[in-house]
Parts: sequence; C-alpha cells; structure tokens
Amino acid sequence: MSYKSIEGGVTAPKGFLAAGVAAGIKYKNRPDLMLVYSEAPCIVAGTFTSNVVKAAPVKWDQRIVAAGKEVRAIVANSGIANACTGEDGLEICRQTAGYAAEKLGISEDEVLIGSTGVIGMQLPLERIKSGLDQLVPALAATTKAGNDAERAIMTTDTVPKEVAVELTLSGKTVRIGGMSKGSGMIHPNMCTMLAYITTDANISRELLAGLVKQDIADTFNMISVDGDTSTNDTCLVLANGLSEGPVIDQKNEDYEAFKEALHYVNETLAKKMAKDGEGANALFEAKVLNAGTKEEARTLARSVVSSLLSKAAIFGHDANFGRFLCALGYAGVEFDPERVDLYFESRAGKLLIFSDGRQAEYSEERATEILSEDEVTVIADMKQGTAEATAWGCDLSYEYVKINADYRS
Repeated sequence: MSYKSIEGGVTAPKGFLAAGVAAGIKYKNRPDLMLVYSEAPCIVAGTFTSNVVKAAPVKWDQRIVAAGKEVRAIVANSGIANACTGEDGLEICRQTAGYAAEKLGISEDEVLIGSTGVIGMQLPLERIKSGLDQLVPALAATTKAGNDAERAIMTTDTVPKEVAVELTLSGKTVRIGGMSKGSGMIHPNMCTMLAYITTDANISRELLAGLVKQDIADTFNMISVDGDTSTNDTCLVLANGLSEGPVIDQKNEDYEAFKEALHYVNETLAKKMAKDGEGANALFEAKVLNAGTKEEARTLARSVVSSLLSKAAIFGHDANFGRFLCALGYAGVEFDPERVDLYFESRAGKLLIFSDGRQAEYSEERATEILSEDEVTVIADMKQGTAEATAWGCDLSYEYVKINADYRS
C-alpha cells in the first residue's frame, strides 16, 4: 500500500479551504450551504447522473468540465435540489456562481455548483447570497472547516462522510481528501449523491479524467440503497498541483500509486454512503468471484445488493439463500447455477450455505449469528472464469418507508 490514512477531508490537501453555514435555505438551525475554495487554479474531472432528467447544477457543472476549464471553487447546498426548475434554475446557478466569484475575486466559470434535496422547489437566491457573505470570510484549511462543509450538504444522512490519505510521489508529499453525501435515492449510474474530492497532486487533465471515469465504475457505481438514480448525482475531483511534484502525464509508478490512493478514497466514501442508507442497520456487501468477465461480475454483484428481497433478508438476519440466487439469476448473465457456491461472511465468521445445486449443511443459528453483524457479505463463487467485482448496499428496514413518506415535510 503506497498511502496512509490521515485525519480530515477536503481541506487535507495543500491549498484547499472550506466552510459551511446555516443559510436557512429550507432547514432551520442547521448547516445547509458550503464553500470549497482552492488557492490555486485546479484541473477538474467529473462524472454525472445518467438520468435524462438532470438538475440545473448538473448542467452547469457539465458545461464547465466538458470545456476543460480550470476551476477554483464549489458552492453546494442541501434542502432543495434545484431540479425540474426550468430556466429559472439555471439562472440561479449563474447568479450564485457570479456572486461567489465576485466575493472571491475569480470568474463565474471557475465556480462549480451542487444541490441536493427536494425536487421542484426554487432556491431562495437572497439566502444563498447572504450565506456566501458568511462563507467567504469563514474559509479555513482546518479539519473542522472541512467537516463544517460536509455537514452542510447532508440531508437524510445520519453521519458525515469524509476521508483523507497521504502518499509520496517523486519525493513530494501528496494528499487526497474527500467528502460525500448520500443516504437515499441511491443507485448510481453516476445516487442522491454528491462527492467532492480534492488533491494537491500535479497530474494532467487527460490522465485524471480517464482515471476518474475508470475508477467510478468500481466504486460509486457499485452502490445501491433503493434502486433510484437521482437527478443530481455528481462526483468532482479537483487537483491544484500545489504539492509541486513533477507532473504525472504518463502511466508510470507515480500514476499507479496515485490511482491506488484515489481508489481507496472513492471506495471508502461509497461504502460510507451504502452503510448510511436511509433506515439502514447494516452494510450489505455482495462479492462475486470467478465470473466470466469483469462486466458480468459487476452486473451480478449489483443485482444482489439491489434486490429488495435480498435486502429484506439481511434486515431479518434470514439465511434465505434463494433470495440471493434469484437476484443472480435475473441479472441478465448466463451461468450454471449447479456450479455456484454461496457463502455468508461477517466479523462473526464465514459459512457455506449453497453448493452443487443444493443447500449446504449448516446451522441456522450460526447463519443468523453471522447475518446479525452490522457489516454482512454475501459471496457468490460463479466458477465461470477469473473476473470479480464487489457491490455495496444496505438492509431494507421499516424506517426507509417512514423517511420517504414524509421527505418533503
């Protein structure tokens, strides 16, 4: 392992500052507006929702990322998604970026925008401006400042989601920090999910863009809470180069080390979101081994964690292996069910539950013990090839329905 975990989030890398405030956008007496700012221009790579219905901030950010522009700041709010808001929603993005740019002394095209919350409501521009008046002087490079920013984008999340790592590239210390939010409406094809990752690495735009696109396929796109792909999904990676190492412009040793560290950051944030799924009691991991191809392994793993019956079985600590076999069977991948082995695994141990086309000999009490942990893995050995993939979700509890039945209130 070329990196080590350190305390913090988006403010861990050199030159990144952040702040979060309560602007009263929808919630009362809780943070709901945040700002991340880099002291130097950043290259940016991003991926966005595949939903045809895209929120205004997604459209705003897509344009900036596609144009290859350098950026300096991200302004994001919770409470209101600024989705299905027509031209007025885009105008809110433009005015928010323009006001932030004026306060920071940069151009509006250097400001990225993010929103999460209720769809269809218009954002109160004056409250955003008032919030920015508080945010800019509050910017700081402290761990607390990064945490304040993270808490300002939480909606139904119950815990903040942050991670930071440090590594050495060509003799220079490099850091990657990240934060994300997401608890419900999570089923990415790039979930209501926002993820913001910062680094002081000096890397080319082309390599960063390719790396982000490649890695998200095995991290953020492998989680599911409820099968709903949001209008606002956004993942942005900003690199300001302030570590002052030689530019990574080819796939050399530095590239591989950076790739490994970024994967850890992305996977950690993805798993934190899955575990904090609305109403969840347990992280539900599906690991597919020895599939025919990588894409088949991904498809099978996602099918298992997305299955409502599988999620309900995890909630009930029920060793009903038929739920998981069924989810594998309708995934759209051809395999021989007579060859599949299924296991349950957690901190309490590992247990074979299905093999050679029939139920294995096991103790129901032992299976229940394993399934009662707060992190549970279902392993499917397909015996078709050598490819593998892992997906993450959560159990399905009564609380999920309660939360989403009154989400707008």
